[in-house]
Amino acid sequence: MSLTEQNTGRIGVESTSAFALRYVVPGVVGSLLITLGSLGVGWLPLNSEVNNWPLVAALRDSTAGTAISKIAVFLGVALLLQSWLALGFGVMHSNLRDTRRMWGTLVAWSLPLLASFPLFSRDVYSYFAQGVLLVDGKDPYTSGVVAVPGWFGTGADPLWGESPAPYGPLFLVLERGVANFAQGNPLLGAYVFRVIAVAGVLLMAWGVARLAQLHGISRSKALWLVALNPLVLMHFIVGVHNDALMVGLITVAFVLALERKPAAAAVLIGMAGAVKPIGLLVLPFIGIIWAGQRAGFWSRVVKWVWCALIVIAVFAGLSLITRTGLGWLDALATPGKVRTWLSPPTAVGMVVGQVGRWTGLFDVDAAVAAMRMVGQLIALAFIAWLVLKPEGRSATRAAGLALMATVFLGPVVQPWYVLWGLPLLVAAGLRRNEFRIVLLGTSLLTLHALATSSSTQDTFLEVSEGLGILLVAAIITLVMFTSPRERRLLLGAPGDPGLLPDNPVAAGVAASRIITGPRRVPAA
Repeated sequence: MSLTEQNTGRIGVESTSAFALRYVVPGVVGSLLITLGSLGVGWLPLNSEVNNWPLVAALRDSTAGTAISKIAVFLGVALLLQSWLALGFGVMHSNLRDTRRMWGTLVAWSLPLLASFPLFSRDVYSYFAQGVLLVDGKDPYTSGVVAVPGWFGTGADPLWGESPAPYGPLFLVLERGVANFAQGNPLLGAYVFRVIAVAGVLLMAWGVARLAQLHGISRSKALWLVALNPLVLMHFIVGVHNDALMVGLITVAFVLALERKPAAAAVLIGMAGAVKPIGLLVLPFIGIIWAGQRAGFWSRVVKWVWCALIVIAVFAGLSLITRTGLGWLDALATPGKVRTWLSPPTAVGMVVGQVGRWTGLFDVDAAVAAMRMVGQLIALAFIAWLVLKPEGRSATRAAGLALMATVFLGPVVQPWYVLWGLPLLVAAGLRRNEFRIVLLGTSLLTLHALATSSSTQDTFLEVSEGLGILLVAAIITLVMFTSPRERRLLLGAPGDPGLLPDNPVAAGVAASRIITGPRRVPAA
């Protein structure tokens, strides 16, 4: 059955073959182009024999080969983004509610990417080098990867060469296991880490679908907006970031908490924090769910204490395994060593600092430090309000807001950081303007990733590459506005509801998740 417009303005359901041709196949082609492009511009260890493979060498050792590889990545990402937007219109404005199609699309789009060389980041090689440190009996919380003999050949970023590992003890256990398995082969290690990242994506996908259902939100819409999001494919699967595992554990933890398994949820939050300590930020919201919708402050305090004790036990056990103690506490400032314009406090600090430098009143470093401090104080105050005054919203939404505040008011913003809180916010529902922000933000951050995709240089943002950036911007603009459907999805139209419950029963489910506090007894 072909697409047919209904009197309601909604679109009929497509046959499986029509669905595949319209949405799945273009995304698969995009993934294949990204994987092929990674042969020429993906990150490879200097000591890898793969550099000598004829096709890889031909692409990397010539200007034409590098250009072809870049174009392949550009077009691949553009196709993925366009396919995602087209699918989104179908999901949001049709009767398409089959979650099996969303899962099938996720598998189809992801499979070609599993073979790609790491792109958009080379953090995965730092993971491997830290694992080698552990195998050698060294503490990655006190030693940088420069302590690994021949570390530069492993592909680790020199920017972090002397920095301690900013990860929790669970991820250190995984790093050591991967290093033992790979036996000095960092590229093999990268692919093993990708398996771990994919496991995180699968946890996240299952969790966001179930969590959405528990909040009266369409599972298929949640899967499309989160699991099929180009940023997930680019940064969690292709970029192999350990954030995927953290986010997956957090998402499943909230499912367990709402299904009245709060102790197990606290264990998972402890494990998420033991991957990246920022995951511990959402622990108070598990306690709020545990205490109940109508609980008072002191009932919540009791559950917060229980949550804290469970997490302490998780960390104690993992720290005994790694024998690294509390070294992760001292390493939390490691990511803040870089400056990105994506961070509002850092961006304001750099602009103000430049003015101060011109006037001789203060330097850029002082301005950036001051603005970062202001941002962190605002974030802390906002999170405290979310925790101490939870009434009027679901704990899931509050946790998502807390993570987003931490990201955008923090000292450093990387494109994949926005994925920390996205599953929770989507599952709890998005208002119309919030929904548009997510769509436009995804598109813009996709463009940002394209500007940092090459192993031949850390950034495309150079004067000599200006024409290339204009070309990329033009491609993405065409992708976003290639048809009235994509334009309507991105910019909205009167009457578009956002991502909210779409029937009275679902609305009732959503209302049951709102924290109300103790029932007030009317005065006599």
